Amino acid sequence: MTSFPEKEDPKTLVLFDVDGTLTPARLAISEEMKQTLEKLRRKVVVGFVGGSDLSKQVEQLGPNVLEDFDYCFSENGLTAYKKGKELASQSFINYIGDERYNKLVKFILKHLSEIDIPIRRGTFIEFRNGMINVSPVGRNASTQERNDFEAYDKIHKIRETLVNALRENFADYGLTYSIGGQISFDVFPTGWDKTYCLQHVEEEKFEHIHFFGDKSYKGGNDYEIYSDPRTIGHAVNSPADTIKILTEIFKLDAPETY
Repeated sequence: MTSFPEKEDPKTLVLFDVDGTLTPARLAISEEMKQTLEKLRRKVVVGFVGGSDLSKQVEQLGPNVLEDFDYCFSENGLTAYKKGKELASQSFINYIGDERYNKLVKFILKHLSEIDIPIRRGTFIEFRNGMINVSPVGRNASTQERNDFEAYDKIHKIRETLVNALRENFADYGLTYSIGGQISFDVFPTGWDKTYCLQHVEEEKFEHIHFFGDKSYKGGNDYEIYSDPRTIGHAVNSPADTIKILTEIFKLDAPETY
């Protein structure tokens, strides 16, 4: 028995990454994307899965996000909602413990203090329910500063170097490191990547689960769910690309342009 009898095809689920897939990085969803998702949602079950916490996803996807999506998976599904109701959650700090957490954070802060980058802003480590997010330039960077750091990082591999150092020094912690977005990377227990959210949809026994993401390459934070045998992965380059592919696959009418 499906929980979504109002759908044309209640046995198909479409999941989306947020940054770079539904919205430009850290920016708000467009009217064009909203229209597309409204049309899609009449046909199939629709959800998003992102690494950020719900408050940031509300900023990007709108204040009614819990009503606008059938499934909402914050922090890779460690905080989860189905039809607006919260599901069971999990905690990073309970998994790792304060002693190990302190060692990890001290190592990261020492490394960040010693690297040479053009600018630094604020919030270099953000503690979330299911992970920590590490940003060498700082999450308070402006949009232009984020773009500049992303370009700088492609040349100097600031994030990749720190991730490699963490893998070497904390090999026994059972952690995974995932570079996503423009300025940061996530640290979380192995298995707590975006595939974590799939356990929340098992009871529906979906016949098809589509996933759309822009960081679907190996090492990107969409790679695990994109390549998971339970999903049909779609690699996109931008929200416009997402709209184009959705319109083709699900035969949606082209949305109006605002």
